[in-house]
Amino acid sequence: MKNGFDTLSGFYERVLVLALGKPGKPEEQINSEARRRCGAHYTTEENIMKVIRPLFLDDLRTEFEKCRSNKKKLQEFHKKLSALTFFDPACGCGNFLVLAYRELRLLEMDVLEGLFKSGQKFLGSDFVSQVHVDQFYGIEIVEFPVRIAETALWLMAHQMNVLASERFGQYYVRLPLKKSAKIVHDNALRIDWNDVLPKERCSYILGNPPFVGAKYQDSVQKEDARLVFGKTPNAGLLDYVACWYFKAAEYIKQTKIQVGFVSTNSIAQGEQTGALWSELFKRGVKINFAYPTFVWSSEARGKAHVHCVIVGFALNDNPTKRLFEEEKGKITARKVRNISPYLIDAPNVLLVNRSKPICDVPEIGMGNQPIDNGNYLFTDKEKKDFLNIEPAAAPYFRKWLGAAEFINGWHRWCLWLGDCPPEALRQMKECVKRVEAVRKFRLSRKSVPTRELANRPTRFNHENMPDKRFLVIPSVSAERRPFIPMGFVSPKTIISNLCLIVPGASLFHFGILTSTMHMDWARRVCGRLKSDYRYSAKIVYNNFPWPEPTEAQRKKVEEAAQAVLDARAEFTNGSLADLYDPNTMPASLSKAHRELDKAVDRCYRSKAFADEQERLEFLFEMYEKLAADAE
Repeated sequence: MKNGFDTLSGFYERVLVLALGKPGKPEEQINSEARRRCGAHYTTEENIMKVIRPLFLDDLRTEFEKCRSNKKKLQEFHKKLSALTFFDPACGCGNFLVLAYRELRLLEMDVLEGLFKSGQKFLGSDFVSQVHVDQFYGIEIVEFPVRIAETALWLMAHQMNVLASERFGQYYVRLPLKKSAKIVHDNALRIDWNDVLPKERCSYILGNPPFVGAKYQDSVQKEDARLVFGKTPNAGLLDYVACWYFKAAEYIKQTKIQVGFVSTNSIAQGEQTGALWSELFKRGVKINFAYPTFVWSSEARGKAHVHCVIVGFALNDNPTKRLFEEEKGKITARKVRNISPYLIDAPNVLLVNRSKPICDVPEIGMGNQPIDNGNYLFTDKEKKDFLNIEPAAAPYFRKWLGAAEFINGWHRWCLWLGDCPPEALRQMKECVKRVEAVRKFRLSRKSVPTRELANRPTRFNHENMPDKRFLVIPSVSAERRPFIPMGFVSPKTIISNLCLIVPGASLFHFGILTSTMHMDWARRVCGRLKSDYRYSAKIVYNNFPWPEPTEAQRKKVEEAAQAVLDARAEFTNGSLADLYDPNTMPASLSKAHRELDKAVDRCYRSKAFADEQERLEFLFEMYEKLAADAE
């Protein structure tokens, strides 16, 4: 780090010594439960710089390089730096503000060095630096971090003054401290941001607002969201972080303010994307730079494993839009025509919840939902023990598969009595006990539909049992797998509601769905459960643009799809979890998938696709045309 400390947390240890008179890291002063409830996480310097550089620093550095040999322009640029203001409306301990201030001071030193070399003499310490901490503003709901943020900015100012003294050969100090940052202790979602910093004076908004999922908000946060979202359609889907996007979009009206936020990747995939960005686009928001999903790292104890995105937006359309990608620690920027809400180079098309596929393919549905409190579900041992007591129940047991059982090859059984004749059921006393237990359980529930279901205790809440072979897609699968494992199942098997079912699916449909083309689509648009893929019917499957192959192309896909199934069959003891683990995936299966990918890609176009981005751009263009035709 450029301030005399190796890490950002090291810097904050010194801040706490000054502020509290004792060592420690800032995150250790707030208990872990409070951090989780507030969505408070401590961002590393590396990740903060991913926001700062594209938001303002890269452009300022470029501008400096253009004017560094012109004294008059350099003086004007120096004056511009002193007029910039930075606002973090969820600032925590001030990490973003501190590093923004540091980078602005370092740039200013380069400016001063240029002026000094060009003949300008320093007029005394009061005139050397024109960048001050009072250019930095923040809001924080917890009082303790407010004090830390204020102290941190003062300490960073001191560090920069020491560096200036070393660099320019004269002692430079600002004492007593006459200027300070304005860090307001308040709820950022319930106050007018103009009361902190009038928008006419604001240059940049930055930060990482709280990461709290829609289902995990406490009563106060839910009320915050209600006040911010108002009557916004589908607002109940939105995570807490979306509140800051709405507030920022309102605040920057009729300005050129640039915004850069770190957010959970939920805002750029799944159902939330449409709910959030349809409203932001109505307000004129345009995405100017972005980092697609990356693993967010923290310097806090017990590092949070969060998958994040960075989105830079404004109301003015930046002609130079940049998509950043990171691979093996190396960050590259790609200039693109447009950045869509899914953070790819594509039109601003939003996927909608479709009840039926946008293309002419078999419909997909949810598996079976018993609502039985486990009374109809058995392990191998439990089934054996039950049949020892009630042997007549044997014909009514069926294999049961949820996502975990399907992927891991686990055995579970379902006692399906929905088709059992009443006279037969009455003779099986143990089965009757199970039915009665289910009836009582359903009657005890608060849900009216569930209580009504007690009148049909042998039936499930949702039933989907095809009479022919069908395709099963687990609704949740680990992100580290190259493909979501899916496969065909016989009609005697009962699939749980944790899987999706495609009755009537052919080898061709299986081939397309288990290809890299479809996987790239699913990876980008599906929701997430933690970091795992959450496959959905209404967003992923029903919106997917299917190809229209020739008979020859269709046959190639079918042959390649069968080769994938044959490669799996070579390993009779291997579960799908074993076969699709990147560390244990058999070479023959990997080769079969590569051949399948070639066959599928050719159904879309003759030219090979270079990478995921190219596939996604192609698919979204297809989707835009299909959606227009569907209207």
